Amino acid sequence: MSNQQRVAIVTGASSGIGLATARALRKDGFRVFGTSRKPAADKDGVEMLQCDVVDDASVLNLVRDVVSKAGRIDLLVNNAGSGLLGAAEESSATQVQSLFDVNVFGVVRMTNAVLPVMRRQGQGRIINMSSIVGMIPSPFNAFYVSTKHAIEGYSETLDHEIRKQGIRVSLVQPGFTRTSFEDSMRNPDSPLPTYDLARKAADKQMREGLDKGDTPELVAGVVVKVANAKSPKLRYSAGKVSTQVGFLRRFAPAFVFDKIVRSANKLPA
Repeated sequence: MSNQQRVAIVTGASSGIGLATARALRKDGFRVFGTSRKPAADKDGVEMLQCDVVDDASVLNLVRDVVSKAGRIDLLVNNAGSGLLGAAEESSATQVQSLFDVNVFGVVRMTNAVLPVMRRQGQGRIINMSSIVGMIPSPFNAFYVSTKHAIEGYSETLDHEIRKQGIRVSLVQPGFTRTSFEDSMRNPDSPLPTYDLARKAADKQMREGLDKGDTPELVAGVVVKVANAKSPKLRYSAGKVSTQVGFLRRFAPAFVFDKIVRSANKLPA
């Protein structure tokens, strides 16, 4: 790629981690196309294009547009996503399906759309934004957690399938990050009084965690590192807490980890 500018797509790039990542990649020399569900002006050299990852036609049109403008796609960062805070029992199957349509099937749509382009090039890289909760349970976030666990399994398997084609897949796992993520957080569609106090406590804890979390720029720096790695790893922690939790998940005995989870979430032993 010494004679051609590398081209990247970053989904969900209107704010937060997505915008910070798009800017960081642009600074690193990529030509960057960021996506948002609603029309948005270009930002700091990032070319913004409209795309809804839950819509097949919208995704395909985006990829065609990028190839038409830039001729290639070297990097896809699947960042678009939303949350759902509440007890597992409080969400209908329809609501859960809607969350998975963004967080999981949106990744699948984007990936399937860029793979033929990358395969023709003989190279490419896909970075899927996972989370610290892609490794652990998080009470009152059961379905958001489930989407990230799904992305973890999908990404690891996909990497084995397409590696021979010169394409690699990696996961970035942020912890709490200072963004407006709570603005896209969905409420359960079937709330139950028995969970009211615990749900409010979980919401308060999440907001406090976001306020004290890592900067989006820290996560963006990890993405740039992965994009430039000659021999990329599958998983990359983003931030001190993510690194610590990953270590505990791997090496702490199950009963110890269970106690840690309950204590961290202020649940009775």
